[in-house]
Amino acid sequence: MGRTLVIGDIHGGFKALKQVFERAEITKEDRLIFLGDYVDGWSESSQVIRFLMEFSEKQECIFIKGNHDAWCEEWMSTGERQDVWLFNGGKSTVESYNDYSLEDLALHLEFFQRMKNYHVDDQNRLFIHAGYSSMHGPEKEIYSSNYRWDRTLWETAVAMDKELAKNSELYPKRLLLYNEIFIGHTPTLDIGISHPVNKANVWNMDIGAAFTGSLSIMDVNTKEFWQSDPLPTLYPDEKGRNNDSAGKQTL
Repeated sequence: MGRTLVIGDIHGGFKALKQVFERAEITKEDRLIFLGDYVDGWSESSQVIRFLMEFSEKQECIFIKGNHDAWCEEWMSTGERQDVWLFNGGKSTVESYNDYSLEDLALHLEFFQRMKNYHVDDQNRLFIHAGYSSMHGPEKEIYSSNYRWDRTLWETAVAMDKELAKNSELYPKRLLLYNEIFIGHTPTLDIGISHPVNKANVWNMDIGAAFTGSLSIMDVNTKEFWQSDPLPTLYPDEKGRNNDSAGKQTL
């Protein structure tokens, strides 16, 4: 029986993905759950997607859709390049697809279209890119964009009193729905931490790989984790999203 491994935001860092796969010693028995944001940042977004498409043919993989993936999907399907996307890593993604044929672009678009909004496993663990606002859970979410954009779930978990009991009337109802919740989207670097972070029953796997952090993989059962080198050291001639005009706090 293999492991169930969860992977944080990649943001075009193909070198980091290969490195952390080696460090985690991935085998064909392992099941991999990716939390989204495969593109936008470092120069190898299209290479990341191509690799994951091929990898998933021989491996059990679940791909969650992030906000950057939704932007990229929109560009691939309509040809429109939103300025907000280009300013937040999209430019590097477009450039990485410069040499692709229309046929290959169509295959990549299909890959984005097949991504899931969220996944709940047989142990009632939720895997979602960002969060959800409904106290009844993501299936009752009115605005599906919250799956990819919500930060209030993480902010709630971070701000909670550690002594608050689960049977307290003050305990957030959203967090009681699942045994554990695994998210990306909001870099742990924002709270000064450079490894996977657990707050309440939420695990944040976005270690800021788009910026100055590392890409991380974690065994969801044992909580053992593996990390790549910091991305700027793997791409010394690039800036990733560190030169984003909007800044990492917003998008």
